[in-house]
Amino acid sequence: MKAIVNAKILHEETILEGCTLFFDTQIVKITDDVTAQNCEVIDAKGAYVSSGFIDLHVHGSGGADVMDASPAALETISATLLQTGVTSFLATTMTMSNEAIDKALQNMQDHAKSVTGANILGVHLEGPFINVSRHGAQNKDYVQAPTMALIEPYMQEIKMITLAPEVEGAEAFVKHMMSSYPHVVFSVGHSDASYEECKEGFRWGMSHATHLFNAMTPYHHRSPGIVGAVFDSDVSCDVIADLVHTHPSVLELVYRMKKEKLILITDAMRAGCMKCGSYDLGGQHVEVQDGKAVLEDGTLAGSVLKMNEALSNMRQYTSMGLLEVVNAATKAPAQKLGIKKGELKVGYDADIVIFDENFSIITTIVMGEIKYAR
Repeated sequence: MKAIVNAKILHEETILEGCTLFFDTQIVKITDDVTAQNCEVIDAKGAYVSSGFIDLHVHGSGGADVMDASPAALETISATLLQTGVTSFLATTMTMSNEAIDKALQNMQDHAKSVTGANILGVHLEGPFINVSRHGAQNKDYVQAPTMALIEPYMQEIKMITLAPEVEGAEAFVKHMMSSYPHVVFSVGHSDASYEECKEGFRWGMSHATHLFNAMTPYHHRSPGIVGAVFDSDVSCDVIADLVHTHPSVLELVYRMKKEKLILITDAMRAGCMKCGSYDLGGQHVEVQDGKAVLEDGTLAGSVLKMNEALSNMRQYTSMGLLEVVNAATKAPAQKLGIKKGELKVGYDADIVIFDENFSIITTIVMGEIKYAR
């Protein structure tokens, strides 16, 4: 048993002071009895304590990428993300050859559970079932129509699929998947769908939008596109709050429109938590300078955003309160996946982060074990 004392504990809709958080692999209790006997005591020294951050969209970090398809790459990403407060994540693939995707999925199936840092919750399949006209940093040469053949052996691992609902075969694919694999979250993204086509996708069961505003039809007052459909529907969405992919005023707009349906992601590539320089993403050359990752033609190529920086940006540039900001990286993504994480509730997994008023990470705890301490 462990106990965190002298903390500002983010619990449900309030911030508790003068309380003690007890946990082992799960949250045991939060009590105003500050005595912590017969257990390991962690002194937060007045810092904030919340559930660990969850990233539903991350390609890599620390110089490694999910598409490297090696156990070492998964371990590197898992270990590196701890310093950003992330305790669990969806390992996100790219639009590449069927062979490359299969190798990455096979690697996940064989080795995801053996990482020692942040937990891997499963796979976010970003492509190849997208619209070539909105491929963004995805390699358009490998875009293809939706097919079960590519992914059927890995349906236990796949938790989210980004898909363009307007492409041929999308309707039958989504409906089959919703019937056979209801645990999978379908997200509209890398799509040229109209407002009407996107709303139709929501009727099939699609319930999320990937990096809203990016790689999709823009909002226009006569053609509101995907953004308009998301704003008009009870679906969730995520944003890359790095001030590169989205302007601060847009972040405020999304918050006002979606509230608790807003989820923060990083979309980080292998340069995450690394120095500026030359990298690759999906086999394509990427230059990283001044917090911006771009392909040779200037297309944004994922991000180098850290999750704690995303929270800091939302707190600084929007009207979101501290609890709302943290919920967008904890409670909201956990609820999206239907897992008992993301809240400091009794019986929930003891994934915990301690951070200061600037969102600098002090301690990261995964399943009750201290995995990072600065």
